[in-house]
Amino acid sequence: MQAAQLVESIGPEGVRLTDIPEPTPGDSGVVVDLHAAGVCFPDLLQTTGSYQVVRPLPCVLGTEGAGVVRTAPADSGLTPGRRVAVFADGGAWQQTVVVDPASVFPLPDTVSVTAGAGMLLNYMTAHFALDERARYRPGETVLVHGAAGGVGVAALQVAAALGLETIAVVSTDEKAAVAKANRATHTIPVDGFKDRALELTGGRGVDIVLDPVGGDRFTDSLRSLAPNGRAVVLGFTGGSIPTVKVNRLLLKNISVVGAGWGEHIRTEPGYPRRQWDALEPLLRSGALQVPEPTVYPLREASEALRSLENRSAVGKVALDLRA
Repeated sequence: MQAAQLVESIGPEGVRLTDIPEPTPGDSGVVVDLHAAGVCFPDLLQTTGSYQVVRPLPCVLGTEGAGVVRTAPADSGLTPGRRVAVFADGGAWQQTVVVDPASVFPLPDTVSVTAGAGMLLNYMTAHFALDERARYRPGETVLVHGAAGGVGVAALQVAAALGLETIAVVSTDEKAAVAKANRATHTIPVDGFKDRALELTGGRGVDIVLDPVGGDRFTDSLRSLAPNGRAVVLGFTGGSIPTVKVNRLLLKNISVVGAGWGEHIRTEPGYPRRQWDALEPLLRSGALQVPEPTVYPLREASEALRSLENRSAVGKVALDLRA
């Protein structure tokens, strides 16, 4: 079968299209023929060996994908032909995977296979940030940085499904249109976002900030919070890791919390299933929507990664494993 492997830690150029043997099913694994796989920022970090988990080379990249069940254990509740999204520990940028039944999530008819391929990581991260870490309350206002990126779009969609108002921070008119199409209540430019957010909230500020970007905007994110507001750190796609003068936290009794979904599930491996139980009914009803990603053929995996590297990517990026 075909796979995209990282063979050298030199950035996206170190990814090669290769032929590898299909994995061995075993007695308890679910065999899934993947049609598409998601591309995310940790994949890019892995290409330079700068991710917190460094895997021996060569390795198949990718964490999430979607396709069709080929075979499954009788007690798994899964049947051949079922459309599913999966987490694949051994890499998702390959045409067939064998995964634990706990890592398989049946897709409702409202979600296509290509959309489902890049849904799990971002949507579960956004849900974790809002529900578990920010402890959202219905009717609150959420400011989302990087709102036209994969995590940002997921955050807008999850927030809308949970009944939250959103302010999307974007860098271009094109990205503003993407945020608006993904149910942002308001869109505002990066420059001057603090003052604009305060205007939109009548001077009160926002209840929650979701920040996957980091960098020098973080202080203004804190300044944009309402009393008892929460700033949730999701990552640092902007490159630099900000510091916080903790006296700022006293001024309006605000909080800064981290949302490391991957770390959380290492200590609570059953958490994704509980999240799916909360999200799947919203997907099925249409209250939660998953837009189609930007799709590259598997042979252009390096180009897909570069779109994240140069921040030209809009929305989620995925690979077509069958093109």
